[in-house]
Amino acid sequence: MYTVIGTVKSRAARVLWMLEELEVPFEHVAATPRSEGVVEFNPAGKIPVLIEDGTPITDSTAIIQYLADKHRRFTHPAGTLDRARQDSLTQFLLDEFDAALWMAARHSFILPEELRQAAIKDSLKWEFERSQRTLMHRMGEGPFLMGSEMTVPDIILTHCGNWALSARFPIVEHKLSVYLDRMRERPAFKRAMAR
Repeated sequence: MYTVIGTVKSRAARVLWMLEELEVPFEHVAATPRSEGVVEFNPAGKIPVLIEDGTPITDSTAIIQYLADKHRRFTHPAGTLDRARQDSLTQFLLDEFDAALWMAARHSFILPEELRQAAIKDSLKWEFERSQRTLMHRMGEGPFLMGSEMTVPDIILTHCGNWALSARFPIVEHKLSVYLDRMRERPAFKRAMAR
């Protein structure tokens, strides 16, 4: 059985959602970053952590891709062109969406107050809007990013979209708003967010 360490208001939400989609049993420990239950598995104190057979796995993207590969769902097989496209999309979302939101969070409440630069948020929002326009050219025609099948990048994008709304980063592309609304209606997403 899997154990997920981390709160649903963090990137642990990605792992919880993946496990709910896979419909596999797991235990959830809603620990906060740098808390005692986290540091023993990840010396950096970051969440989420997935524990399987006593082995901790860190980083939400590494965890959800591992789960997708292991259960052979929500991913394309390694070594295929579809997987290369999927991995490219994953990296794009991490570089362009997650990174902007994380930088804004760091300058809002994570860094020591004397190191925060409030003005950086304006440029991050500009970049975030620009990245949405680029994403529109990469989205497939189906209900999911890559077309008819939900994959790892769908979990990352939906999480980032929700994070953006709570951080007051505007969603400027109508197609993205519709997509996010549709993804939030998934039963597994609702179960994960209710934790």
